[in-house]
Amino acid sequence: MARLKASDQQPAVYHCISRIVGGQFLLDDLGKEKLAQILLQLARFCGIEVITYCMMANHFHLLLRVPTRQDIPDAELLRRLEDFYGKKGVLTVLAREGMEKRGSIDSDLRQSLLERMGEVSAFLKEFKQRFSRWYNRQHGRFGTLWAERFKSLLVEDTPGAVRTVAAYIDLNPVRAGLVSDPKDYRFCGYAAALNGNKLLRAGLMSCLKPGAWTEAAAEYRRSLFVTAGTSGHSEKVALNRETILAELKRGGELSVGQVLRLRVRHLTDGLVLGSKEFVNEVFVRHREKFGAQRKDGARKIRGVPLPGLSVLRDLQVRTVG
Repeated sequence: MARLKASDQQPAVYHCISRIVGGQFLLDDLGKEKLAQILLQLARFCGIEVITYCMMANHFHLLLRVPTRQDIPDAELLRRLEDFYGKKGVLTVLAREGMEKRGSIDSDLRQSLLERMGEVSAFLKEFKQRFSRWYNRQHGRFGTLWAERFKSLLVEDTPGAVRTVAAYIDLNPVRAGLVSDPKDYRFCGYAAALNGNKLLRAGLMSCLKPGAWTEAAAEYRRSLFVTAGTSGHSEKVALNRETILAELKRGGELSVGQVLRLRVRHLTDGLVLGSKEFVNEVFVRHREKFGAQRKDGARKIRGVPLPGLSVLRDLQVRTVG
């Protein structure tokens, strides 16, 4: 099914995933760093908020908040052009020339710039193309780098839903067995925020309790680095995957943080994630995409306890791994 988008009348949060062609593990540390660099530069230019990200060897995860389309003043457009292309960039020069000679950026140029902002598909297209050009030059290759159009999950913009997906993304290297603590994987948003990146700190704090970064970081870490037994004891260790799966099988109680150490398909393939009301609202808005027999949108997340969250796609096979 084609990806579903939010209403144009409000900001929207998307979990976006794209894989390297053939599932090949082509991204080394330099490639992952370049991917993160392009992401943050392009996000500043387009006015898109990066909540978190994770760059892996054969795919990436992004959690983005896309604003509603706005009529951006010429001065702000010029500032973004100078930041992104430099003061001598062709588009920068054309925009500045229009403002100096005619009092405004020429309408055709202005329209082409605005079309690149506030639209998740346009953002991902340019993001992937820019990295592909860099990667092919760097490695003397040509042709397609990415396997398919990106997948996206529309996430209700509430702290609980966004924080759940953010934690799931930042725990990706833990699930892959690369690190035991996500702070040690420098190609994810959590590590970048801990290292002082203001954009990533602001992104994560948007789904945490208001306050200083130190308190917000401690709250987020508790949702990432879940310990077995009583919280607060330094000698406790995180439950491993086999223990978590065994607890699920026998019906034991698990926290959301423990569940997120498993692969949960609903958080990547569920189409829409949020409260029942939110999922049903999206279903009604896109009613024509579904069969006549379907009466509502919200479906239960099978296999794992994620209280208060539903999805639009009824996943039943290999939902947890």
